[in-house]
Amino acid sequence: MVSRVIPVDDFDLVIFGATGDLARRKILPSLFRRFHAGQMPDQARVIGAARSDHDEASFRAFVLEALKEFARVKGAKASDYKAFVARLDYVTLDARGSEGWEALKALCARGATRAFYFSVGPSLFEDLAKRLHKHGLAGEETRIVVEKPFGRDLASAKALNAALARHFDESQIYRIDHYLGKETVQNLMAVRFGNMLFEPLWNSQYIDHIQVTVAETVGVAGRGEYYDRSGAMRDMVQNHLMQLLCLIAMEPPARFEPDAVRDEKLKVIRALEPVGPKDYVRGQYGGDEDHASYFDDVGDEDSTTESFIALKAHISNWRWAGTPFYLRTGKRLKNRASEIAVVFKDTPHNIFGDDAGRHRNILSIRLQPNEGIELGVTIKEPGPGGMRLIDVPLDMSFAEALGPDGEDVPDAYERLIMDVIRGNQTLFMRDDEVEAAWRWTDPIIAGWEERREAPLPYEPDSAGPDDALMLMHRDGRRWREIKE
Repeated sequence: MVSRVIPVDDFDLVIFGATGDLARRKILPSLFRRFHAGQMPDQARVIGAARSDHDEASFRAFVLEALKEFARVKGAKASDYKAFVARLDYVTLDARGSEGWEALKALCARGATRAFYFSVGPSLFEDLAKRLHKHGLAGEETRIVVEKPFGRDLASAKALNAALARHFDESQIYRIDHYLGKETVQNLMAVRFGNMLFEPLWNSQYIDHIQVTVAETVGVAGRGEYYDRSGAMRDMVQNHLMQLLCLIAMEPPARFEPDAVRDEKLKVIRALEPVGPKDYVRGQYGGDEDHASYFDDVGDEDSTTESFIALKAHISNWRWAGTPFYLRTGKRLKNRASEIAVVFKDTPHNIFGDDAGRHRNILSIRLQPNEGIELGVTIKEPGPGGMRLIDVPLDMSFAEALGPDGEDVPDAYERLIMDVIRGNQTLFMRDDEVEAAWRWTDPIIAGWEERREAPLPYEPDSAGPDDALMLMHRDGRRWREIKE
C-alpha cells in the first residue's frame, strides 16, 4: 500500500457554490475518492448549497454526472457511486438573503465536525460568514475554507481578512492553495528536513541558483474576464509560486506544526528584496493558425495584462545572500510542466581537465505531470581511454517507484479537505502570510503600471519572450527546458 488511510471524525461538509465548476471538477470528485478509499466515516455527510433550484434527487444526479467525468477511480463500481451520492443533501440558498438558511440549519443539527467550503467569489465571503453566525451554524469547532484570490492587492487582502476575522478566529479559517497539497511539494520538506544529505548543502555556499517554473499550454479562453483583471503576477506568482519559494527557502521549523511552519514561511516573504524593472520580464501570447491570441481570448485589443512573467528574486538573510531565485510562469507555452530546480555550484577545482567539460548537480522536483524527484550526478562515460564525464539522473517518479499503487496517491484537494476535517492548518496560509506576499508584490505591479509598460509578445507553443532568456543569460545562466 502507498499510504495508510487515517480515519477522521464524523463530519458535515457544506459546499457553498456546490453547482459551480470548482465543486464539479475538484471538490466533489476528491470527496468521492476519499469515500472510495474508506476514509469517510459512516455518518459523514456532504451538503450542497447554491442558488440553483435543485431538489435532492436532481442534485445527486448532477453530482453523479460530474463524478463520471472527473472522478477516475481505479476499481470503482456503479454501487460505489450510488452509495456516495446517497450521502448528499442539497439546499437552495441565498448568500445575501434569508432563503434556505433554516433548512441548512436543520440538516446540520447533529454534533459532528462542521466545515463550510466557500466555493464562491470573495465578494460573498463576509455575507456567508455573517449568516453562519446569525443562524446559529457557527461554533468554536466550525471551520471555513476559502479559495483564492485572497484579494487583488494589499488593501483588499486586509479588508478580506478583517471581514472574516469579524466572525471567525484565525484558527478556524483555512485559505486553500492546492499547490501545497501536492505530494511532491510535501516531499520537498521531507527531502530537506528528513535527510542529512541535503540540509548542510542547502545554502548560498553550495547552491548557485534556484529555478521555479509553472508552465501551461492552455490560454485564458473561458476565464478571460477574470484573468484580464489579474494577470500572471496576481494569479500565480503572489500565491502559488510564492508558497513554493517559501518551502524551498525557509529555515527548519522547531516542530512540524502549523504555526511553526507558517512562522518560517513568513520570515522568507519578509526577507524578499524589492524587484526592479531590470529584474522581470512580462509577456503576452500572440495567435497563429491553431491558436487564438490573448487579445481574442479576453476580447480587448488594448489589454496590457501579462499572460507570462519571469523575475529574479533575492532573499536577504544569511542562508541565501547572493543566491538568486528565478521564477517564471505563463500561459500558452510549449509544454505543461511545473518544476523546482535546485542548481548546485560547480566543483571548486576540476581535476579532469577541459575535455571533461563543466558538470554540476541539479535536484529537480517535478510537481506536474509525472510527479517525482530527480538528482543529476556526474559519472564517467563508459568506454576505454580518457576520463570523459557525463551527467545521469537518479530518478524517482512516483508512477515508476510505487508501481500500480502510485496511481492511488491522493491528489491535492483530497489531502487538503481531509486536513480541514482534522483541524490541521499546516498546509494553509495564515492572514499575515497573505498580507506579506501582497506587500512585496504590490510595488512591482505599481511600478509597471506607473511606467505604462506593455507586455512583450511571444509565440504560442514557445518558452515565452526572448527577453526572459536574457534575464538569465546576462547572469551567465540558462533556463531549464520546459518539457513534460
